[in-house]
Order: sequence, then C-alpha cells, then structure tokens
Amino acid sequence: MSFNNDYDSFYRPSRSNGEPEVSQDTQPLTGEVIDGAAGGGPQKRKSHRGLKVTAIALCGVLIFGGVFGLGYAAQDLIRSLSGKETNIYVSDREPVEVTPVAVDGKTEMSYTELYASNVNSCVSINVSETTNIFGQQAQVAASSGSGFIISKDGYIVTNYHVINGGTSVKVTLYDGTTYDAEIIGGDEEFDIAVLKISADKELTPVVIGSSSDLQVGDDIAVIGNPLGELTFSMSEGIVSTTNRLINVDGTPFNMIQITAAVNSGNSGGPLFNMYGEVVGIVSAKLSSSSSSEASVEGLGFAIPIDDVQSMITDIIANGYVTNKPYLGIVGGTFNSNYVPNSAVSEGVYVYSVEEGGAADKAGIKAGDVITKIGDETIASLDDITTLRKSYVSGDTVTVEFYRNNEKMTAELTFGSMPEQDETTETSSNPQQQLPSQGQYYDPYDFFNDFFGSGRSSGSAA
Repeated sequence: MSFNNDYDSFYRPSRSNGEPEVSQDTQPLTGEVIDGAAGGGPQKRKSHRGLKVTAIALCGVLIFGGVFGLGYAAQDLIRSLSGKETNIYVSDREPVEVTPVAVDGKTEMSYTELYASNVNSCVSINVSETTNIFGQQAQVAASSGSGFIISKDGYIVTNYHVINGGTSVKVTLYDGTTYDAEIIGGDEEFDIAVLKISADKELTPVVIGSSSDLQVGDDIAVIGNPLGELTFSMSEGIVSTTNRLINVDGTPFNMIQITAAVNSGNSGGPLFNMYGEVVGIVSAKLSSSSSSEASVEGLGFAIPIDDVQSMITDIIANGYVTNKPYLGIVGGTFNSNYVPNSAVSEGVYVYSVEEGGAADKAGIKAGDVITKIGDETIASLDDITTLRKSYVSGDTVTVEFYRNNEKMTAELTFGSMPEQDETTETSSNPQQQLPSQGQYYDPYDFFNDFFGSGRSSGSAA
C-alpha cells in the first residue's frame, strides 16, 4: 500500500482480489510489519492517516493565519468588492470662536453669547462663621452661594440668607482670583445683601434690565454656583409665571417662577433675559412638597430686580434700606367671625397707630379695618407686607378702610422705616409703647388667646 501527496488518492478503489491498488507513479513507503509472513500475504503497516489530517489542519491554520495577517491590508478591497463599507468620518470643521457681545438692551443673544458676555461679572461666594471647638475659636464653612458684580469698583449683590450669620466672606471670580469681601449691608425682608471687594483691576459689571418687561414663555438663563462647587454653571429655561406670591419661612415674597435648574448654591446669582440683562436675583427652590414630601423638579424662583433695585442703591449709600415704605401701624389679619354683623369679611385690623406716623397723618385710627391700598385689595397682613415692596417712602396712595361698618378713604404718604435691630421683641403688655428703633412687637397679642382665631398676631407695618 502506498500514499502520495494527492488527497484524492488517499483512498483508491481496491482490486478485485481485495488488495489496494498501488499508484504507479509513486514509490511505496516502507514501514514496520505488523502482521503476516514475510514475502507473502497482505501486510499491515502503521497508519499515517492521523498524521495526514494533522498536516492538512496545520496547513489550514498557516494559510488562515497568513490570510488574516495579510487580511487587514486587503480589507478595503474585500469590502469594496462585497459592496459593504464601514467608515468613520471625522469633521475638520474649525470651531466657532464666541466673543462677548456688548449688552445694549437691543441685541438678542444666543446662550453661548450670553454666557461669554456675562460670566466675568458673576462670582461664587463662600461664607464661614466663627465657632468654638474644644475651647478654641475656629472658622468653619457655613454656606455657599452666588452673586454678581454691579459696579467697576467691586460692589456685589447676593441674597441676605447667603451671608446671614457669616463672619468671613470670600468671593471668587471666573478667572479664579479670590478676594475677602466686606458685608456692606442687607435686608432680610427682601432677601438682598451687598458685598464689596477691593480688586487689583477694574471689574466688569452686569447691565440691569427691567423685570416688568418679562412675559410668560420668555427664555431666560441663570449663572451660578450650584451645590457650592459646580462653579460658573449656566442653566436655561423659560419664565413660568410672573408675580408669583410664595411664602419662605413665614415671609411672603413676590417672585418670578422659572424652569431653569436652580439648586443649593445658586442663591444670589443673576437671572438674565436673552438680551444679557439682569432681571432678577435667584433666591429659592422648592425641592419637596410640604403636603406629600414628593420630589418636585423644574421650579426655581427669582426676586424681580424692579422690586429691589432702589434698595440696592440705598444699601450701598447707607448700609441699610432707608427708603422702605412705612405705614406706622401695628395690625393683624381680620376675621369677620370676631365681629358679628360686620360689613367687612376680610382685611387688616389696625391694633394701634404710631403717633406722627404715615397712618396717623392720614387719619387712620385703632379699630379700623384696611381693605384696599391703591388698586390692590387687602385680605391679610401678608398682602400689606408684599404690597409695600412695590413702593418706596414718599409715595402717596389711596387707602380704603372701614370704621364702624362705614367705608372711608384717605390719602396716605408712606414714611421711612427705621433701621431694624437684629432682634425683634414681642410683648403681651398693651401699655408698652412702640420703640423708636424698629423693634416691633404686637402689644395686643393677648387678644389671640382670648378671642381665638378672630385676630392673627399683630405686626408692625
């Protein structure tokens, strides 16, 4: 039996006598005799079939590897012949350089232009307070917030609650420079504060716009310091509503409601319209519902700049708001349940009138119920607190009130609220007089215990 290199000749038909046919063009391979007599009969030789299969497999591997070794070079040809190609396209477009645009109140900007034009006017604020640790005075981080530069010489606006209680305030600019800031003053009722830094260069202030021009659906943007560490982040949205009255820690605020993402650390930052003008000061975010504790998203609020612009100027000049309008009364929300057959169902009950104050000069007396100031209906003390933010001292309005079920009107010129001390006194002694420095209290607080819900706690206004 013989083998040749031709795979097809590996198995050939045998002769009729059962012996395998030997190819005439090859020489028989010698091998070890396994069985049979020498010189006769069929011989069994050691099988080389497995060796042949292995050799063929090895050749296949070599050929396969060679093909793939060379295959990478031939892939494009194969793909083009097959009609299928995988291509990755890389753009060679030159990036568009965004340059600051002059804020002139007439040129509408893209978001990238708005950011480039204003980011250098925005700041991040970090506040520390002094505390006692194991008998040693130490500075600890208290709060973080945002702000914006309003003058070339370094005056900065932020929220009152950002700096309240702080003993050390540091302001960081977009270029990374950090300055110690002086607290010039602020107003807790309006949640505004002014800082001052002494920079070694001329600063770039924002341009103030008008919040009264905003309409629901207008695009807006916020630049700030969310979470106290994601500095100089911009978020965008629309105006959800204007003149939204919300209550923050018992204080009513007239707010602009927006959809821009506002988080802790954004407080005090600027709200921009698409002309690059500041139209509000970011102040609060509702993160949960008080009734259901459900998560709430897409709710941000900003103080309308029109409500506080004159106050900011006043703080810069005097350290506090001197032109806050002042009625000169102590009053509380009126409830008709207290007065049977009253002609008035709601309003503000006047507990007392400050002698020589605005209300006293207008002829308003204790026991009157104020129901309207200007064109606005007064249903509660919160309404007066909110409405006063639309006026400054010296403004004159028509006041409607009831005395002994008779409707009356008077012209009232707001006085100036005196500078408030840090603490607010309360007393149930009706004989005490209203202090001269704005330490307000309700001298008729005992009525609440005696008459129940007929009258709310009185407050100065």
